[in-house]
Amino acid sequence: MAAPAARLAAAPPAPAQSRPYGRPALAAAAVLLGSFLVGFDTRLFSIGLPDLRGAFHLSFDQGAWLSTIATAPQIFIAPAVAWLAATFGVGRVLFWPSLAYAVVSLIIPEVRNWETLAILHGLRGFMLGIFIPATIMIIFRNLPLKWWVPALAVYAFRLAFSQSTGVAIVGFYETHLSWQWVYWQGVFLAPIIGILVRLGSPMEKIDFALLQRADWGGMALLGTSWALVYVALDQGNRLDWLQSGLIVTLLVAGAVLLFGFSLNEMLVKAPWASHRVIAKRNIILGFLVILCFNLASMSNSLLVPNFLSNVVGLRPEEIGGPIVVGVALPLMVVMPLAVIMIRLFDARLSLLIGFLAFAIAAHMGTRITHEWSPWTFLPILLIQSVGQGFTFLAAVVYLLTNSDPKQATAVGAYIQVLRLGGAEIGISVMTTFLRHREQLHSYLLGLHLSSSSQKVTGALHGFTAPFTDAGASAQEASARGVASLAGLVAREANVLSYIDGFQLCYWGALAGIVVVALLGQAPRGPLSPRYY
Repeated sequence: MAAPAARLAAAPPAPAQSRPYGRPALAAAAVLLGSFLVGFDTRLFSIGLPDLRGAFHLSFDQGAWLSTIATAPQIFIAPAVAWLAATFGVGRVLFWPSLAYAVVSLIIPEVRNWETLAILHGLRGFMLGIFIPATIMIIFRNLPLKWWVPALAVYAFRLAFSQSTGVAIVGFYETHLSWQWVYWQGVFLAPIIGILVRLGSPMEKIDFALLQRADWGGMALLGTSWALVYVALDQGNRLDWLQSGLIVTLLVAGAVLLFGFSLNEMLVKAPWASHRVIAKRNIILGFLVILCFNLASMSNSLLVPNFLSNVVGLRPEEIGGPIVVGVALPLMVVMPLAVIMIRLFDARLSLLIGFLAFAIAAHMGTRITHEWSPWTFLPILLIQSVGQGFTFLAAVVYLLTNSDPKQATAVGAYIQVLRLGGAEIGISVMTTFLRHREQLHSYLLGLHLSSSSQKVTGALHGFTAPFTDAGASAQEASARGVASLAGLVAREANVLSYIDGFQLCYWGALAGIVVVALLGQAPRGPLSPRYY
């Protein structure tokens, strides 16, 4: 089996090229399908959750927990997948889970028992957590050097593309097919991934040396700790954070296990993911870049679709078209340009361009009103596509270029924790921020609605008159008029909270620019500019 030093970016090209790759075209196809399967399935589930609650006859709380249960196992297993692939081979790690994923996806739409539904979604999330890390390992173990940046571009592309097209696909399924296709698409795609990996990857022997010194305790502690923290973050906004004993318990337990993981890595002879592998200035700053990206990109992945859904009141099929045209289609042009930029120039230049695009788009978003339609967001979406295409790919390339190839599995573990945990932190921060800002703006607007105000009296009369004309009693018409005025206040409070949300994304983009300015030059390697 190839030494770990030959498995990642900084290895010299000649030895790496002498290693057998199997059939690179098939392996590249597996990377493509695996990346998109995870992106689409995760996005479709989150967008379609309201309809899935109705289909499965779930309460709001059960639906919220189902979403958490479907994602927490991904965080549990994802950090260990790079080590598992290095030990057992990518083919073994990916082939059987892909078949199991197809079977579970086929069964779920027929289940109505809550406990069974939760277990199946947990298993499905566990296998989803294997796909992305395993497909990344395919890039470095089974593709020639010249394919690495384009393959990483596919990985980065699927993140933004699935976020943008997911709304349209859910709308298409619900309008023309059925809600079951949220699951059934995996029935067809997952086995193809397994077959492509089996055909495209050379058969690898099990690395018994790695297996004998396996740090099972470290892997279990890191995965469990972050899974618990994720559950707390995902449920925190709904349960009011520290006011909930469950949230406090989950956060404390996650922190204790994370401390135990750090202690374990310092004491064991062969630590699996020692913190020393990321204790470098460039890598730490690179992680901060991804956190800033997670916050800045909320303007695209969360604010625009949620505004159109919650404030304007549109369905996914009404929102999807403009988002596809504004983000998904331009990405097909932006991503190749990003690959060329990274090959010719320093990755920091791509990061700077991406964060500038996010800052411009977020600043434009601070001018929204309740009259904005999906197509009104088109200029913002076009600029956001530049941010999505340039930033994340450049950040991944920069991190890999600065990583020690001998510690590939450890670096991979931390990247997966950051990928999933950072995104959830961004969502939790933004969701809580929007809720508190809406409450604040609702209170401030209410202060100016005095019953003695002539404008308020006139507005109430205008809202009441249609109900009176329709034959409602004076008391009923007055109650409905007050409710209409309260709905108007709530709508404007929501608009103001989303303006604040775009402002937060703007500051996240500016923070990213500051961090990029602090990044040092990466060492020379296969992913360096002008290397090819």
